[in-house]
Amino acid sequence: MQDVAVSTSVIEPGTRLAGRYRLEERIRDSGGSSLWKAIDEILARAVAVRTFEPEFPRIADAVTSARAASRLTDPRLTQVFDADDSGESAYIVSEWVVGENLEGMLAKAPLEPGRAATLLYEASEAIAAAHAAGLWHLCLTPRDLVWTTGGTVKLLGVATDAVLNDWHADDPAAEDVHCLGRMLYAALTAHWPGADDRSDLPAAPAADGVPRAPRQVQAGISHAVDAIVCRCLGIGPAEPLATPADLAKALRNVPRTPLPLFAGLGHSQPPSPRPAPNPQPRHRGPAQNNRPHHAAETAATSHVPPPRTRDRHDVAPPGTSTRTTPAHGPGGRGGNRALLGIAAAALTVIVGLGAWALLRGSGDNDPTNPGAADPKRSSAPATPATTKLPVQSAAGVDPAGQDGGEGQEKGRLAIDGKEGTAWRSSYYTSPEFGNLKEGVGLLLDMGHQVSISEVKALLPEAPGATIQLKIGDTPDPKAMKKVQTLTTSGSRASTFQVPGRPSARYVLLWFTKISNGTDGQLRAEVSEVSVHGPSN
Repeated sequence: MQDVAVSTSVIEPGTRLAGRYRLEERIRDSGGSSLWKAIDEILARAVAVRTFEPEFPRIADAVTSARAASRLTDPRLTQVFDADDSGESAYIVSEWVVGENLEGMLAKAPLEPGRAATLLYEASEAIAAAHAAGLWHLCLTPRDLVWTTGGTVKLLGVATDAVLNDWHADDPAAEDVHCLGRMLYAALTAHWPGADDRSDLPAAPAADGVPRAPRQVQAGISHAVDAIVCRCLGIGPAEPLATPADLAKALRNVPRTPLPLFAGLGHSQPPSPRPAPNPQPRHRGPAQNNRPHHAAETAATSHVPPPRTRDRHDVAPPGTSTRTTPAHGPGGRGGNRALLGIAAAALTVIVGLGAWALLRGSGDNDPTNPGAADPKRSSAPATPATTKLPVQSAAGVDPAGQDGGEGQEKGRLAIDGKEGTAWRSSYYTSPEFGNLKEGVGLLLDMGHQVSISEVKALLPEAPGATIQLKIGDTPDPKAMKKVQTLTTSGSRASTFQVPGRPSARYVLLWFTKISNGTDGQLRAEVSEVSVHGPSN
């Protein structure tokens, strides 16, 4: 195989860069650079590698932008692993993302509005995190937003795509909001309100060069979501949204639907509702026929049978023997006997409990009664009731991990309700990760701010792992608040208490020291995790 000394102009499948990245398949060529699927032979994982023609004019800028992007920690942004232009062949190595991009989803049908809002809310938050680090995208299209096979949102090309395409903007925040607004428009309507070369979707209907509002193109879009799109694209007199963070804040306040675990977010055909008695005909126009999920829900709730009124013969009149009373209800004579038997049994239980309570009460102050209660001893306070909260998604956070991104995508295995499956990080040769990093973790996204009382987790039985519970409104581990630290003692079940019931969107189990997982390897592992909040 060729090594790094070979000129980029003759790079071909089988070429090895930097002695470790073996190029396998050329995905596409684009204006002097090529994108490859490759294998990192040292870490045994698939990666994406971008190579450059020698005459490409912005190699140094591209590598510099990739190095800046490598410092981003939001799991929704594609991770950059390596970038180098010191040798004859410059390259950028990044995460290999597998899933379906937004454009592919919309080739089938528009998204249900709640799912479209959720998808672009995630994208807006991710771009906002990049802006907070001084980076932007500038050329987002439906091809850059991927719903991965592991059930997570991924945005491709932050920082690097703008350099590769030589895109500039006087106001990067406004440009990225405009891009996100176009993507939300496309998600809602399956039409593209931008330049033809940026998407293969049909062009959005326009009047005097201005796209029509989404509600004029697709039925079923709420006024609130329509207004947000219009503010992004400058449709109408409303004040435009200025930053991706402003867009995320606006989308946070509209109804959103949780995303499914797997790629493919278009309309799914729901189970057919049970035929209702004497259904009335309903007219469905063309717009409704394009929205089967909504139409089925409407049909299912339009023909609810009236509550059954009790027949006057269901209960025997006073003084009438049930043996001679004809049966009129579906239960007949046997049904009446069963009801009387249940009532008699219940009465017996009630009388017995009452007598037991009276006897116990009379002996509470009897010192000769070994079971008597001490009137001076106060009862222990009741444990506050909690309820299990739904988790929208889970992803591993393992900087420079060795599992090809599998740990990140398989975070969902820790919230699938099965103790036999688990999220696992890469494995290491020492409990302190070989001094390569500060920690690894499992990040839970609740979808919105929730009040948290406790977090329960099933961990490996091997003692010695140190785990911090962190919460916050950003997925960046460094920006989250540490709530509690515990060290595993050999018991699988662990509970983190959260004093004060604070509100947060993200919950992180952050391993600062690891022990052996169930497979005997030194790694972080969580079989199941659940978040609980106050029940009232």
